[in-house]
Amino acid sequence: MRPGFMMDLGCGYFLLEVVPIMFFKGSRYERVESNIIKDSEGREVLYKKVRFIADTPADRSHTVIQGDRLDNLAYRYFRDPERFWRICDANLDLWPQNLVKDPGKKILIPPSED
Repeated sequence: MRPGFMMDLGCGYFLLEVVPIMFFKGSRYERVESNIIKDSEGREVLYKKVRFIADTPADRSHTVIQGDRLDNLAYRYFRDPERFWRICDANLDLWPQNLVKDPGKKILIPPSED
């Protein structure tokens, strides 16, 4: 059974579920469908299904220099350091550090919004 609590809504008591928020608003996982699986003890575990990377066209590029970090680049181009994942998606890379480890490499920079 999911965690919850009983509450009198004026017409009887109802079990209200407590559903944890897994990701912040604006997260790349916000719109990914959730699912529930039962563990070996019968507890329900909430998890996210696979996130497929949508086509993320770039409208410019950036040449990596020593010391670049994706959060700083995201702030520079999007004014939001938490949108670094947009750069990862445009470059089809799951590991952010790989994109900025080689100075001189050109990486794609997409628009800020979908």
